Amino acid sequence: MGMAVLLSEKTNTVQRLHVALELSAATWRVALSNGNGVRQVQVKAGDLKELASHVEKAKRRFGLPSEAETLSCYEAGRDGFWLHRWLESVGILNVVVEPASILVDRRARRAKTDRLDVEALLRMLIRFAGGERDVWRPVRVPSVEDEDTRRQSRERERLKDEEVQHRNRIRGLLVLHGIKLPIGRKFRKALEQVRLWDGGALPAGILSEILRELDRLDFLQAQLKQLGEEHRMRVMAAKKQPTPKAHVAKIDRLMELRGVGIVSATVLVNEMFGWRTFRNRRQVGSYAGLTGTPYDSGGTEHEQGISKAGNPRVRTTMTELAWGWLQWQSSSKLSKDFHAYAGNGSAKTKKRFRKVGIVALARKLLIALWHYVEHGILPEGAMRRA
Repeated sequence: MGMAVLLSEKTNTVQRLHVALELSAATWRVALSNGNGVRQVQVKAGDLKELASHVEKAKRRFGLPSEAETLSCYEAGRDGFWLHRWLESVGILNVVVEPASILVDRRARRAKTDRLDVEALLRMLIRFAGGERDVWRPVRVPSVEDEDTRRQSRERERLKDEEVQHRNRIRGLLVLHGIKLPIGRKFRKALEQVRLWDGGALPAGILSEILRELDRLDFLQAQLKQLGEEHRMRVMAAKKQPTPKAHVAKIDRLMELRGVGIVSATVLVNEMFGWRTFRNRRQVGSYAGLTGTPYDSGGTEHEQGISKAGNPRVRTTMTELAWGWLQWQSSSKLSKDFHAYAGNGSAKTKKRFRKVGIVALARKLLIALWHYVEHGILPEGAMRRA
């Protein structure tokens, strides 16, 4: 049961202690209030015993009984959700707030300190407890197991980014001497035969640097390969169980479709389908940040593009999956609609229409995959693997 549901069952006359936390690496700024007075204290980061002591002292200071309801909040960030789980375990109702949803003064220069920030957070918590649900957007907190399941796909994402950085670095070092050489299996051998414009060999210093970059690139690629094999073995072992876990069954179901591989299926399930529930297609598109952002004010009306306010991993995966869908599911209705939209006009117009159309295809495909995973509805015209 969520915090909002619990609060909706109570009246505003109930005595509560409100606790807002501004977290940092060294100290936590804590603001406490019963709705009238306000008290601020500082706590050493991670000192749960001291935090619990200040909560009890605040109850006595404000004349609240020890069993009085306590509500707390903090912004989502580097500390993750462990603090939320501890607060819930000691009977404190907590909400993790999406930082981007908090309203701030739009002046170019405004006073910003931890003291002011935690006071603003406390005021919004009191309003939220009083029934104003739109003061911010709470973050959906996953279970420990669901959170841990996401680590593998996120680690792969970081390794892929590092791989691109090393490749670009090697290319940049070669371009310094006017050399363009594809980075492939025979790159080391080809590097030995490279000659400069005057027929000379690469300088020893830059050659050594390129080889060290190449060693790091090889190490990253080996880790990526190992990570992929471990993931495949884990999924295959889970499928052989008498009752596979729900997220494994959903990965398997997505992979039944042509054009959806184990990497894309894993990202979609671990980040979205495996632990979140959606009521309608708008929520599905919004979670991925693929919904439109209209601007309609006075006489000005135009579309600002997609919001990009959702999960960037799901959005990136769906864009890649949409391009693959055009190839592997060319007979599906989604692919035909895309070609009908982007296939007319000049070459310049087609290029723009394809860029706009692929985003629309990604959103429609995500909704279609949601229907397929949750309700078993096959996307129109799509084919399963043989």
